[in-house]
Amino acid sequence: MLTLRARHESGQVVVEVADDGAGIDPQKVGAKAVERGVVTPEALARMSPQDILQMIFLPGFSTAAAVTNVSGRGVGMDVVKTNIESIGGTIEVESDPGIGTVCRLRIPLTLAIVPALTVECASDRYAIPQISLQELVSLDAEKAANAVEEVGGAQVYRLRGELLPLVRLTDVLGLTSERHDGHVVIAVLRSEGRRFGLVVDRVINTEEIVVKAVGGQLKQIGLYSGATVLGDGTVALILDVQALARRALRTETAERQESRASVSSAAAAETERQRMLLASIGGGRRVAIPLDTVTRLEQVRADAVEKVGNREVVQYRGAILPIVRLDRHLGAYGESDREVLEVIVYADSGRSVAIVVEEILDIVDGEAAVRSDIDDLGLLGSAVLGDRVTELLDVRAAILAADPAFYAGHAASSPDPATPAGVPGSYLEV
Repeated sequence: MLTLRARHESGQVVVEVADDGAGIDPQKVGAKAVERGVVTPEALARMSPQDILQMIFLPGFSTAAAVTNVSGRGVGMDVVKTNIESIGGTIEVESDPGIGTVCRLRIPLTLAIVPALTVECASDRYAIPQISLQELVSLDAEKAANAVEEVGGAQVYRLRGELLPLVRLTDVLGLTSERHDGHVVIAVLRSEGRRFGLVVDRVINTEEIVVKAVGGQLKQIGLYSGATVLGDGTVALILDVQALARRALRTETAERQESRASVSSAAAAETERQRMLLASIGGGRRVAIPLDTVTRLEQVRADAVEKVGNREVVQYRGAILPIVRLDRHLGAYGESDREVLEVIVYADSGRSVAIVVEEILDIVDGEAAVRSDIDDLGLLGSAVLGDRVTELLDVRAAILAADPAFYAGHAASSPDPATPAGVPGSYLEV
């Protein structure tokens, strides 16, 4: 089935053509590219699946085994890209093998006039379409030092109880910030249903701008949707928020994975200070969860929870996630009439579990001056964190309560005999 969608977004016409076919396999594309000498095996290993898919637009490139009247010459996609770029547009491909492919065309409106926020970064000015802007947050040096934290190697800011991933425009553009006073200015943006914070040096003004197409060299960078001439005659590039979010958040994900790998390899040699996520579960009780077991923090509507037998589940990102409510699991029994549930998602080896808490409180260092082996069912002990006695959650027990088969695929591994199966030793050191 083919699906055609068109919409107006950030001064552009976005046309999406999607199918539910077999999809494009990045491994097959990469192998063909190496075979034809387009890239070296070393360069291919450093490319993301999305970057590999973009090679289908190269002149003369094709994965077809033989040349026919309709395929194999490698001119079809090249012609499409050339013609779209000739009118100032871009084309991108997203594909999931076995699920389908989406071709997304972005075509600028001729002399479109859109409201925009002008910002400054490393002495250069940029424009952000206001349709993507939700709010601005300004932090002085003292507050920024305490409010901006790191989760899995990525910077985040807690905005009204939600963790907001931060992207520094200077890092994306490879520039050096000229602001050294510690002040942080965050533009909160929404792109394709995801929110993130873009850190800039300063905000200049809001104004209506005339969108002009940019040349092919700037288009190839993939970060700009156009350009404009400001009132004082300065030329400002218009940031493509959608492309910026995909590139920046994908990079953060890769960095987070590298961070986890480096921490895992170093854990055998030295004991590192454990970071903990604090959450309340009702009845005045709160628990500490090792931060490296937190994959994502989400909010789920209570009416989205369904049942499979006696177990609660929720549909999430195309999968069915089993749910464990910590208040019931630990006998706290908090509020049961909440419309929105705070959920901690833990994923490993293709399986995921949703752990429901009452409220996400904070992220703290796990080193505690006072520790105790006083525990109860589902706990590993307790410690004083943030001046309060905090229960240390037995993450393995909570996960098995939701999905008894979660660790079935790990049976072949050899756990440390001094550590409970499936529980990292660092959990017990807090």
